[in-house]
Amino acid sequence: MTGPLSAVDGSTTVELTGANLSYIVVVALIALAALVMAALFRREVLAAGEGTESMKNIAHAVQEGASAYLNRQFKTLGIFAVLVFALLFLLPGDAGVRIGRSIFFLVGAGFSAAVGYLGMWLATRANVRVAAAAQGNERESAMRLAFRTGGVVGMATVGLGLLGAAIVVLLYRGDAPSVLEGFGFGAALLAMFMRVGGGIFTKAADVGADLVGKVEQHIPEDDPRNAATIADNVGDNVGDCAGMAADLFESYAVVLVAGLILGSAAFGSEGLVFPLIVPAIGALTAVLGIFLTRARAGESGLTSINRAFYMSAGIAAVLSAIAAFAYLPGTFEELEGGIGDHPGDPRLLATVAVIIGIVLAAIILWLTGHFTDTDKKPTNDVARTSLTGPATVILSGFALGLESAVYTAVVIGAAVYGAFLLGGGSLVLSLFLIALAGTGLLTTVGVIVAMDTFGPVADNAQGIAEMSGDVEGEGAQLLTELDAVGNTTKAVTKGIAIATAVLAATALFGSYMEVIERALRDVGATLADHESFLFDVSAPNVLVGVILGACVIFLFAGLAINAVGRAAGAVVFEVRRQFRDDPGIMAGTSRPEYGRVVDIVTKDSLRELTTPGLLAVMAPIAVGFGLGIGALAGYLGGAIAAGVLMAVMLANSGGAWDNSKKIVEDGHYGGKDSEAHDATVIGDTVGDPFKDTAGPAINPLIKVMNLVSVLIAPAIVLLTVGPDANDGFRYTISIVAALIIVVSVWISKRRSTAITDEQPATEDVTV
Repeated sequence: MTGPLSAVDGSTTVELTGANLSYIVVVALIALAALVMAALFRREVLAAGEGTESMKNIAHAVQEGASAYLNRQFKTLGIFAVLVFALLFLLPGDAGVRIGRSIFFLVGAGFSAAVGYLGMWLATRANVRVAAAAQGNERESAMRLAFRTGGVVGMATVGLGLLGAAIVVLLYRGDAPSVLEGFGFGAALLAMFMRVGGGIFTKAADVGADLVGKVEQHIPEDDPRNAATIADNVGDNVGDCAGMAADLFESYAVVLVAGLILGSAAFGSEGLVFPLIVPAIGALTAVLGIFLTRARAGESGLTSINRAFYMSAGIAAVLSAIAAFAYLPGTFEELEGGIGDHPGDPRLLATVAVIIGIVLAAIILWLTGHFTDTDKKPTNDVARTSLTGPATVILSGFALGLESAVYTAVVIGAAVYGAFLLGGGSLVLSLFLIALAGTGLLTTVGVIVAMDTFGPVADNAQGIAEMSGDVEGEGAQLLTELDAVGNTTKAVTKGIAIATAVLAATALFGSYMEVIERALRDVGATLADHESFLFDVSAPNVLVGVILGACVIFLFAGLAINAVGRAAGAVVFEVRRQFRDDPGIMAGTSRPEYGRVVDIVTKDSLRELTTPGLLAVMAPIAVGFGLGIGALAGYLGGAIAAGVLMAVMLANSGGAWDNSKKIVEDGHYGGKDSEAHDATVIGDTVGDPFKDTAGPAINPLIKVMNLVSVLIAPAIVLLTVGPDANDGFRYTISIVAALIIVVSVWISKRRSTAITDEQPATEDVTV
C-alpha cells in the first residue's frame, strides 16, 4: 500500500541557487519597503490634530488601559512561549532543523505580538484624531485617517510576514519548510491567545456597559457616567485591533508555511520562490488599495472601501498572472525538482489557483456584507423583529448566522475543490495549488487588515466624541455612519480570516501527510503496517477522530462565551455598585471609578486564557498518541468542517445583531429609549461574544491544531512502528494530555457564572 503522497520522491530537500536566490532577496526588499510604507502612513496619522483637551484626556485613559493590559498579557504569554520553545527541541529530526524551528517559533510569536501591539498603539492615538476631524465635519479627512491607521497595521502585517518567511528560506534553503513550521506555530499560538484574551476583555466590558448603562439606566452607550465606558473603549483596541492584527498576521504566516512545504514537493526549487512572489505582489497592490480609499461626496464609506478592495484585488490578479508566466517554465519537466511528469502547464495552473483565492476573497467580501450591512435586507429584517421583543431578535439573528454559514462554507469548499481539480490526479500538486489559492487570498490581506482596524478606530472615535460632548450635529452623525461601516468591515474581515484558515488547514493537512510519509520512509514502514494508520473514514478510530475534532470546536466556543459571561457579570455588579453607592455619578457631579472596571476585566481575561490554550495544544496530542495518525487526520477534518461553520455563524449573527441595533438607534422602529431599542441591545449583547470572542478565535485555533499535528506526527510514527516503538509510553502521553484538558475545564467550570450582590466582584479575580 502506498501513501497518499507517494508521488513525491524520497528526497525532500531542494536547492536554491542563482536567480532563485535573487528573487528571494527581492521579496525581502519588498517586505522592507512595506515596513517603510507603514512608517510613512503612521507619520501621516500622528500629524493630524487631536481635538479638545477633554478628548485628549479620554484618549489618554484608553491608551493607558490598553498598554497596561497588553503588557500584562505578554508577560503571561512569555512564560508559555519559553516552555513551548524548549519542548520543540524534544521532537525528532535533524539537530540544526530543530534549533532553527525553535528559534523561529519565537520569531513568529514575536512578530505576531509586534503586529498586535502596533495595531493597538496606533489605534488608541488615531481614534481621537478621527473624532477631531469629525468635530470639524471633515468627512474625507476622518475616513482617511481611520483607514490609513489600518493601512499601517496592514503594511506591517505583510512586511513582517514576508520578511520572516524570506529570511528562513535564505538561511535554510531546502530545509526551510521544516523550520517554517516553527515560525507559523509561534505566530498562530500567540494570535490565538491574543484573540481569546482580547476578545474576553472587550466583550466583558461591552456587555457589562450595555446591560447597566443602556438597559437599566437608559443612558447613551458611551455616557461618561458609566464606569465601564473606558474599559469598553480599551477593549475595542486590545480585542479588535491587537487581536485581529495578530490573527491576520498568523494567517499570512501559516499560509506561507503550507505553500512552501508543499511547493518544494510539487514544484521543486521554484516552489520555494513562487509562493513568496505572489504575496510580495500583494504588498505592492495593498499600498495602491490604501491610497485609492477616498470618500466621495454622497457615497457610502463602505462603497469607497469596497471599490478600493476590488480594484487592488483585480490588479493583483493581473500581476500574479504576469509573474507566473515570466518566472515559471512551460512544462513540469523543466522545474528544478518536484513531481516532474505532469502533463499540465505550471504557469497556467499556478495562475488559475492564485485567481481562485483572489475571487474567493471578493465573493466573501460581498456575501458577508450582504448579511451584515445596515443597507441590506437580512439585517433590516432582524431590526424589524425588535418590534416583537428580544426573543424574536435573537431567533432571527441566530437563524441568519446559521443560513449565512452554509453559503460561506459552500463558497470556500468550491474554491478548495476547484484548486484540487487543477491537480489532474496528483494529490501533492492539488494540495500545493490549494496553498497557492491561499497565497492569492493573501494578496488582499494588506487592505483587509486596514478594513478591520477601521472598525474599532471609528467605534472609539464615536465613544470619545460622546464622552467629551464636543462633537455634535453633522459631526456626530458622521461618526455614527463610520461606526456602522466599521461593523460591516469587521464582519467581512472575520469571514476572510476563516477562509484563509480553511485554505491553510487543507494545505497543512497535505503537509501532515507528507511528514508522515517521510517518517515512515525513515523507519522502513508503510501505512499498512499498523491499524492506527488507516485513513479510511469508515474505520472506527478515524470516525471517532472526526467526532472529537468537531467536539473541540464546540467546547472551545462554549468556554470562550462562558468566560465572557463570567467577566461581564463582574462588570455589571461593579457598575451597579458605583451607581448605588455614589448618587453623584448619575447627577454628573462625581467621576466614576473607571480603573476598577479595567482592572476586573484585565484580570478575568488573563485568567481565562489557560483553558482554551491547553485545549488547542493538548487535544491533538491526546488523539494522535492515543488513537493514531489516521484518527488524528479525521480529527483535523472534523475540526475544519465544524470550525468554518461555527466561526461564520457566530461572526455573522453578531454582526447582524450589532447593526440591527444601529438601525433602531438611527430612528427606525421607535428609535432610542424604545422597547425595540432595548430588544436590539439584548441581541447585541448576545452577539458580542459571538462575533468578537469565540468566532474569531476559532480561526487561529484550527491552524494551531494543524501545526501541532504536523509537529508531533513523526513522534507518533516512531512510537508506533519505529525501532523504539513503545505503546505504553504512547498511551501514557495521550492519557496525560487528556487529563490536563479535563482538569483545566473542571477548574474553569468551578468559577461562578454570575456575580451577585452577595458575591463582591473583587473576589477571585487573580490571574
